[in-house]
Amino acid sequence: MKVLRLSLFALVLSFSYVAIAAEQTQDAEFDKVAEEYIKGWLGAHPITATSLGFHEYDGRISDFTRLSFDAELSRLRRFDERLKKFDLAKLSARAAIDLRVLQAAIRKDLFEQQALGMYENNPMVYAQAVDVNVYIKRNFAPLEDRARSIIQIESQVPNIIIAAKTNLAPVLPRPFVELAIQIARGASDFLKKELAEALKELKDEKLVAAFQLSNRKASTALNDYASWLEKERLPKAIAEWPIGEEKYRRLLAETELVDLPPSRVLEIGMAELQREQEAFAEAAKVIDPTRPAHEVFRDVKKDHPTPEKLIADTAKNLDAIRQFVVEKDLVTIPSKVRAKVDETPKFARATSFASMDTPGPFEKKATEAYYYVTPTEPEWPAEQKEEWLTAFNYYTTDVVSIHEVYPGHYTQFLQLNASPVSKVAKIFGSYAFVEGWAHYTEKMVIDAGYGSSKSETPTEEEVTRAAKYRMAQADEALLRLCRLVVSIKMHTQGMSLDEGTRFFMENCHYEEKPARSEAMRGTYDPGYLNYTLGKLMILKLRQDYEAQEGANFSAKKFHDELLKHGMPPIPLLRQILLKDKAQWGELL
Repeated sequence: MKVLRLSLFALVLSFSYVAIAAEQTQDAEFDKVAEEYIKGWLGAHPITATSLGFHEYDGRISDFTRLSFDAELSRLRRFDERLKKFDLAKLSARAAIDLRVLQAAIRKDLFEQQALGMYENNPMVYAQAVDVNVYIKRNFAPLEDRARSIIQIESQVPNIIIAAKTNLAPVLPRPFVELAIQIARGASDFLKKELAEALKELKDEKLVAAFQLSNRKASTALNDYASWLEKERLPKAIAEWPIGEEKYRRLLAETELVDLPPSRVLEIGMAELQREQEAFAEAAKVIDPTRPAHEVFRDVKKDHPTPEKLIADTAKNLDAIRQFVVEKDLVTIPSKVRAKVDETPKFARATSFASMDTPGPFEKKATEAYYYVTPTEPEWPAEQKEEWLTAFNYYTTDVVSIHEVYPGHYTQFLQLNASPVSKVAKIFGSYAFVEGWAHYTEKMVIDAGYGSSKSETPTEEEVTRAAKYRMAQADEALLRLCRLVVSIKMHTQGMSLDEGTRFFMENCHYEEKPARSEAMRGTYDPGYLNYTLGKLMILKLRQDYEAQEGANFSAKKFHDELLKHGMPPIPLLRQILLKDKAQWGELL
């Protein structure tokens, strides 16, 4: 009997070794395919490659010819089929997640090319192609070398515009054409002014002359493109831009692994919108019960820094937020290196309010991180300065700092850099997880007590201060909820652009111009629902994880576990964190 037990043990052990060896073989095969795909993808997106820190792609720009598009489409299809051959059950846990992440990234690109026809229907793609910001905002190489890369890129702009005129359909969506005209003219001005200013320190006369020539040709080509769109495409443009219910559902399922009807997501979003509106109104009553909530918040926004103290005050409060996150033990901040608060560079001010600029995960030289805040301009009249600074009221600015830095985007970046995840996990990420995490942290930090009194008997002033923070947090949430509602309604239920504009005005108290801008964004970026969708999925996952862990639950444990796996679609994080498989599909 003893011999029989030993024989059975040896047999089981043998099977275990065979299984481990098979898993390792499958992992190695998958890693080889993934590396092959990544190399091709970086070659097709060289400016992104430079931003990630792969400088062998410096000075290159995507090929916008039809031949190149067809080749990339064929490559995507080929890799999609190759990845289907891998059995998740035969891969390690790490490789199984990477497989799903890579499949989602490929299907996103396939969806954009095939279902949306981005190169035939979206003229903005060509207007935005010349993004050389990384070459002037990061000192990863001497200025002269970066200037050479810029010259190489600018020299291709006339060819990109020729490709645009060849590739674009005769009839285009009107909002896309209108925005493309604005973007092309803005890009032309950027090259002539801000880019030229950024390279003013160049000393090599031949290099200066080469840059001036390439810059002039590139800016002229972009202006010509805007004029061509205005003359040839705008008169024929139509308003048929919604992608429809079937494609919207595919957008959710194929890019975020969210297998829910858009109507169900909308229903949940509308209920959440009402809850946030009530929270906004309740907080306003604490401050002043005699006036409408939006009027109360208008007064709250008057409490802001002076132009001279904007950066200093933002930095001071950012340190206080970081200290709060550490003291409350909300999430691990794996580095003592601070994000530097600075003015948004002049070349980026036209499109930025506040932003987090982190280096790519593979960047080895220019590794500094900046939290940019856009200041007032000296030549602005006093009224314009005051209007701009209301957006930087102390309460909203702190909420934005939470989103962008601690414990939002910058903290997620630090966690990503510190984690041992694969190249796949560091390159490809979920829109809903990245923006959903940052948006989730706004509520999480305020709920944890930031801005509230530590006293059991707070003063009236302390109670009012806490209400102002709650209003600022709810205000940010209302904007993102309106994006979700407008995105789904415009693309699946026939909501017009004008109706979308009114929805923003009525439900998050936006003035007409910014409300119109938000609605316009929804026409070409239906995925901007992902700020709220991601936040709600994280909240549901937290609820389920807390129930699972019981007395062992801690916010820090949950957040660290959430951030240690890269940036995968949130449904995959449910599979990693939750033991009960029956719960994996309960996304919201």
